[in-house]
Amino acid sequence: MPPHVDIVIVFCAIRKKAANFSKEQMRQNAVKAERQYSKLINTLTRAGLKAVGRRGESQGQLLVMVTCPQNVLAKLIHCERHSDFLYGLPMSKLPSTSDFESAPLSPADRIRLIHGFISSTPEDGGLGIIPGRKEWDLVESVMALHDHDFNDHWIRLWTRHRIASVELEKIRDQFGDSVALYFFFLTAYTQALIFPAALGTIYYLWGKPYSASYSTLLLLWSIAFVEWWRLQERILSIRWCIRGSWRVEKRRADYLPSFPWWKQEMRMMAGLPVILLFATILAVMLTGIFVLEAFVTQLYKGPGHTYVAFAPTILFSLLVPRLLAMYQKLARNFTDWENHKHQSNHSSSLSLKVFTLSAMNAYLGIALSAFVYVPFGESVMNFVQSYLFTGGHRALALLEKYNVSFNATSNLGARGAGGKKTSAAGLNLWESDRKNARRMLNSSRLQDQMFAFSVTNQAVDTFTAIGLPYILRAVESFRNGKGFRNGNGKGHGKKKRVAFDDEPVGHDAHGREEREFLERVRSEVVLPEYDVFTDYSEMVTQFGYVALWSTIWPLAPAMALFNNYIEARSDAFKIAVHTRRPTPVRTDTIGPWLESLSFLTWLSALTNSALVYLFRPPDQQENELGTMVAANATDESQHLNHHPLPSLAATRELLMSALLIALFASHGYLVMRAAVRHVLKHAIWTGSKEMKEAEHVEREMKEKYLSSLGQCTPDENVMLEVTDEKDEWATFWTIDEGKDDIGKMLKDL
Repeated sequence: MPPHVDIVIVFCAIRKKAANFSKEQMRQNAVKAERQYSKLINTLTRAGLKAVGRRGESQGQLLVMVTCPQNVLAKLIHCERHSDFLYGLPMSKLPSTSDFESAPLSPADRIRLIHGFISSTPEDGGLGIIPGRKEWDLVESVMALHDHDFNDHWIRLWTRHRIASVELEKIRDQFGDSVALYFFFLTAYTQALIFPAALGTIYYLWGKPYSASYSTLLLLWSIAFVEWWRLQERILSIRWCIRGSWRVEKRRADYLPSFPWWKQEMRMMAGLPVILLFATILAVMLTGIFVLEAFVTQLYKGPGHTYVAFAPTILFSLLVPRLLAMYQKLARNFTDWENHKHQSNHSSSLSLKVFTLSAMNAYLGIALSAFVYVPFGESVMNFVQSYLFTGGHRALALLEKYNVSFNATSNLGARGAGGKKTSAAGLNLWESDRKNARRMLNSSRLQDQMFAFSVTNQAVDTFTAIGLPYILRAVESFRNGKGFRNGNGKGHGKKKRVAFDDEPVGHDAHGREEREFLERVRSEVVLPEYDVFTDYSEMVTQFGYVALWSTIWPLAPAMALFNNYIEARSDAFKIAVHTRRPTPVRTDTIGPWLESLSFLTWLSALTNSALVYLFRPPDQQENELGTMVAANATDESQHLNHHPLPSLAATRELLMSALLIALFASHGYLVMRAAVRHVLKHAIWTGSKEMKEAEHVEREMKEKYLSSLGQCTPDENVMLEVTDEKDEWATFWTIDEGKDDIGKMLKDL
């Protein structure tokens, strides 16, 4: 058995920029590292923890192994139970200090207590060893090690074609409430997708496109799922004894206690213009790429037109990820500046900021196709065609003014003979025929986009999460001369020692086992930290595709169901192999993602009603999908610049009608949500075991408080002795006429 290590503290004695330091700077850095390392070891040992350092993977990296003795762990348990009771969480299932030998802590609770003790602030009773803080700037991270036996068992189970990898309680025991809550959400959401998947398949095979009944049932399903999950969160929080856990959450290290509340609100408001600025830039960028891809590349027929079609994809790959990365960095800085007291509030604020632009990036393209390209595609095509044709004339006229000529050898599509000047009309770079331009409109564009988002993008995301880390880690390992490794740190090839050639072979009989253990630790240290934000963001984005746009392609829920069957396994594999062990966190909610689901559900009422109205008007119920593109009579021989555009009044009327329909649907959503919430509350929560347990615990806590004050509780019958007191009306209280009166009534009968 390897040594039991609860926590690993990664200490970097040599800075990354130390290669550019002078000899004197290197000496000062070494002195500082020695002083801070000694302080680290002393702080841990004085607190009763066992700590020892081992060499890391790279030069200057030290791995401080920490384990917690039972007596220190008992004190931590006592402190947490005391804190839970004071803040209204008397339901902790942690064993008492006297019996936690017979009822041991779960691995997640043990790691959470020890990790919190090490990394929380002294004001919250911790040691204050916080990575990145000024006094601990050489501490890179505080992490826990994987339980490889559990991980191997976890992976083996889901490879046997089971829907659930392991019981959620076991996931909670290993990784804590946050990860268990995510997998419970993923499992519940996947099971809930069965209904819209079956419904969508039926409507796709036998129903009509853009069916109002399908959209209505889909909206009802979205509302029911969100409201059901809202109640399920409450039930789980009581079942797991974590309801109200935010009350006992540790404070962030950067939190300023003396900071006025109104300044924090002002700082939060100050971030709104920045969000709007980046949202506007992203919207303009995506709209420009959309116009370029949907119209300009279709009209261009000059040299290299085959390669020009790739221009939108290249621009998107170059511009959008960089803009989002810049925004995410700025959002983190703004969230830090807002001075949130707890990490949960900090994470919620950051998640809302980041997901706002992520959702815009995910949905704006299909929204432009649905509400611009399909209903008004010909009008936009005519406008773009007119603009390009006029612009081409002006450009060639300007070239002719400066005696710049094109000949036949230029291969620009000119029809002039060699050496002869070609007129502006002769240079044919753009499609000028309106009839041919109309044929370039893709009536199945919406379905193609939904297929790409529902199938192709999710397949790419799965490969990025599972396959790509293997490739990147193998390349990095090969570059460092260590051979190719898998996720468990087992590699092939001769290992190259960076700077430590004097590592002992083994001091005792456990030498070989210790070396294998240290090698496994080093392989986990290089892994990235797990962030549940990415997984939640992917699932909420997928829910948006199903709720907002599956009216376009009813098979989208079925594709999402199939993807989530794989997603549960890929997420488990990612946690077990490609990331560090998640740090357990107490939480009773999925946080801002529930509000995001509610917002997307409300938005789906607007989009579905608008889609049904635009593409299935009453007088065209039998039209095939995609035939809503207006077709005005045109004279093909007429010049493009003199062709009349479609009626602006008709377009305005259509948009206003769609807006009114969406507004009516928004109010209908509020009524439907209230009704569904009322029904589900009485069907699921009222009278449930969890509701009775919550009421019992609250009553028990108050009774204990009254008992501590020496007061009786309502259920106690306390008999007090009657004492004689002087009262001039004493005889009044001794004469009772009621019994005599009733006796007379009985005699009369």
